[in-house]
Amino acid sequence: MGVRIRLARHGAKKKPFYRIVVADGENPRDGKFLEKVGTYDPLKDPAEVTLNPDRIKYWIDKGAIPSDTVKSLFKKEGIFAKTA
Repeated sequence: MGVRIRLARHGAKKKPFYRIVVADGENPRDGKFLEKVGTYDPLKDPAEVTLNPDRIKYWIDKGAIPSDTVKSLFKKEGIFAKTA
């Protein structure tokens, strides 16, 4: 299926915290991943997003495809608005 850039959920019940990870598309959502490239905390106001743009660009150049949610986070942060 290929390499994806997607969210992996962490945190307690009703208090989600997400890592933005690069993972094989066949691995489960919270399973094995290749690299952590950022975080997303939707509970803060405004939502807090931290990204590592160098590593994100590296993985996109290697053919990684961001999920729809991650793509929208990239656009909001002004990073790689032209992603696949």
